Amino acid sequence: MSEFDATVVGAGPNGLAAATELARNGHKTLLVEAADTVGGGTRTEELTLPGFHHDVCSAIHPAGVASPFFAEIGLEIDWVQPPIPFSHPLDGGEVAVLRRSVDDTADGLGADANSYRTLMAPIVDEIDEYVETALGPVTIIPEHFAAFLRLGIAGGVPVSVLSRRFSTRRGRALFSGVAAHAIAPFSGLATSAVGLMLGAIGHSHGWPLARGGSQTVTEALARRFTDLGGTIELGRTVTSVDDLPPGKVFLDVMPPAAFRIAGNRISPSKARRLSRWKPGPGVFKVDWALDGPIPWDDPLSGSAGTVHVGGRYAEVAAAERAVAKGEHPRNPFVLLSQQSLFDETRAPAGKHTAWGYCHVPNGSDVDMTEAIENQIERFAPGFKDLILERATRNSYQLQTYNPNYLGGDIGGGQYGLKKVLQIGDKSPYSLGGDVYLCSSATPPGAGVHGMCGYHAVRAALS
Repeated sequence: MSEFDATVVGAGPNGLAAATELARNGHKTLLVEAADTVGGGTRTEELTLPGFHHDVCSAIHPAGVASPFFAEIGLEIDWVQPPIPFSHPLDGGEVAVLRRSVDDTADGLGADANSYRTLMAPIVDEIDEYVETALGPVTIIPEHFAAFLRLGIAGGVPVSVLSRRFSTRRGRALFSGVAAHAIAPFSGLATSAVGLMLGAIGHSHGWPLARGGSQTVTEALARRFTDLGGTIELGRTVTSVDDLPPGKVFLDVMPPAAFRIAGNRISPSKARRLSRWKPGPGVFKVDWALDGPIPWDDPLSGSAGTVHVGGRYAEVAAAERAVAKGEHPRNPFVLLSQQSLFDETRAPAGKHTAWGYCHVPNGSDVDMTEAIENQIERFAPGFKDLILERATRNSYQLQTYNPNYLGGDIGGGQYGLKKVLQIGDKSPYSLGGDVYLCSSATPPGAGVHGMCGYHAVRAALS
């Protein structure tokens, strides 16, 4: 007889969460990972120069600090909260910022102040219900139906529709930057929900980084799992579930890999669903070792953990629309983090790091370094002069580093209403034959929160 009751394949945040939840419920669990470290996209490495520590993929963790599962298990993370969760610079030194206070944020938006308050305050006031709804498997009527209904009414519409509530450059830009985290054109249904939830979490929980690097999040999960008696096997690539111990199997992989590993155990109905899965756009990522802090032209972005670099609403919308059409935007929307301003462990004394990426068509091998750096230089003159070294990864290289990033897709599949709701599937985690999918291809999707793994296990145990 096997010494294990269950096996988890893949030690990203969701695989670690699934393994931990199994162990918490008394199941002897084996966690298998192909790489030589746990973490998946939540790792930290010296990518540029010695002493400069860069987050390989995920860097800022609003979903992590708000995660019900992380809170339930008391995960010990030293969250660092920048004074401003995120900013959005505009030309001429103008800037829009999200502050922890809804009122303070609204006051910075001029004529859009009341529109912002009426939109965000009700969500922030009941944020726990909204988080449980947004980070839950929305396949049945949720427990917090009123929150689900309100979020559905406002968030179910495209960004292009909801943004009409704002009339100022700052108001429209602020919402465009946070909504662009959906990695989808602004004409898509439910894209507004991403902006609303991430903005509300910014007010209620902040947009923190993990002191010492994102790797500390997955290391904390791994410690919790092994403290519960779990076993981790690194450096082992699983090609078939038949090679694993008998018992339930949880796959922290994308649907094509699930087919390869467990095709003989997947039910016909689940196979049809998996065959309809499509990857989303890819990303091109740059990490910088800098000789000093980024010299933003505005007075507030230097206090922000995340900076949305893309200019006016129309420019951000155009960049995301181009990517959806398979084009490379000349002026891309850049998501940038500057962790070393708030975490001294990231760089040698007096030096700094920066982390950034833009969206590109899936599978792109185009070098977007110049376009990204030109965008940053536009709002921070002198930035290029500070670059000591850079490390870049195109979409293909990201997939090579992490096979779950198919074509550079870090979002777990093409974003859309059907993915959010998993329409027509009462159990999006079960594949049949005691095999379960627990990756970001399942609800609630991408983010370092562990909820996909948690919900997969709860579905299996129920």
